[in-house]
Amino acid sequence: MCYMQDTETKEMLADLIWLNAVIATELIQITENTSQILRKSPPPESCLIEHNELRKTALAMADKYRPGTVLSQHLLKHQ
Repeated sequence: MCYMQDTETKEMLADLIWLNAVIATELIQITENTSQILRKSPPPESCLIEHNELRKTALAMADKYRPGTVLSQHLLKHQ
């Protein structure tokens, strides 16, 4: 019984990590889009570089626990 709970807990945590990575990367994109709309120009290059690094970190976390999802393909479309 304890083994089953451990497995379920690990699966749940993996799901939550993946979902949080999706949410984080989408929020980054929303921030960039909003900035571009308000400025009427692209966000500063420094922000784009930092956002890209944050996306890579979130993607690495997601892939660690849920490899092979479409998240990386989706993120490529953001750029």
